[in-house]
Amino acid sequence: MAPVKLAVMGAGLIGRRHAEHVAREPGALLSAIVDPSEVGRDLAERLGTRWHRSLGDLIAADRPEGVIIATPNQLHVENGLEAIEAGIPAIVEKPLADDLAGAARLVAAAERAGLPLLTGHHRRYNPMIAKAKEIVESGRLGRVLAIQGHFWLMKPDDYFEVGWRREEGAGPILLNLIHDVDLFRHLCGEVVSVQALSSNAVRGHAVEETAAILLRFANGVLATVTVSDTIVAPWSWELTTGENPAYPQQDQSCYQIGGTHGSLTIPQLEIWSNRDKRSWWEPLVRERVPFVPDDPLARQIRHFCDVIRNGVAPIASGREGLATLTVIDAVKRAARSGETVVLTEPAASAA
Repeated sequence: MAPVKLAVMGAGLIGRRHAEHVAREPGALLSAIVDPSEVGRDLAERLGTRWHRSLGDLIAADRPEGVIIATPNQLHVENGLEAIEAGIPAIVEKPLADDLAGAARLVAAAERAGLPLLTGHHRRYNPMIAKAKEIVESGRLGRVLAIQGHFWLMKPDDYFEVGWRREEGAGPILLNLIHDVDLFRHLCGEVVSVQALSSNAVRGHAVEETAAILLRFANGVLATVTVSDTIVAPWSWELTTGENPAYPQQDQSCYQIGGTHGSLTIPQLEIWSNRDKRSWWEPLVRERVPFVPDDPLARQIRHFCDVIRNGVAPIASGREGLATLTVIDAVKRAARSGETVVLTEPAASAA
């Protein structure tokens, strides 16, 4: 069977990574880079593919079977709607949109058209997360009661020389916590209420730099997660999983999931339990659960090809992306007001 023709819109950091993965994937063909800049032209030339300034230009020349949209956040809805109008399945990078109304409009348009729309929550495709979900759902931890998560790292001063990174919406809640919330939902179900505090005490930018969040899930699980891009520390997904070689990997965990019969660390996949009687007086047993690592961005592309050619259900659909964004919106509102934000129905339903 011929490879699936995929185009990539956007030649920024994540767009380049997507394009490079598509170019290496045997089941896919990188048909074009779509980006109006010379950076886009240079990327297309380096990867040996066509370059177009717009999706319309690409469609007129050589229609793709799917498109990965990795343009700036404020263009996600516009570009996604353009793909839907053209009848082309799409992966839209996270966040699905820069506001809930736009995200809802995009998801509704895809559903009306009967077209696959995926959100770029690529961490769901990590085999380690698939194994963690299997462990949680197997009951090995007993009844899951709590999750603890950290996103602590230091974004250097030169990171903020780009103006938009100092403005509202560019902080770690939207750019980074959204990944953690998506995985927490993936592992434990729907969030029903949110409490949060945030601070910009160090840099003084318009956007937050540190936040502490409490999530209550419909099944009673409580999650606490702190995020900060101004703490020097090894405890974050980026620095513990080795998923992106740009970050120096540390032998630490970023999440702990606790249950009545055991607890699980991520990314190590270590289960801590008592051998016999469950008691703080009894020795703890540590078991590391094996899994076969694989690049989640590559797995996401293979899955997208399978969605396009074989009609399989998306792992991270547009509606899932909207549900996660609904929780993030609640976090931001709770941080502003200092009050608990109740989601009157689970995020996936409300979305």
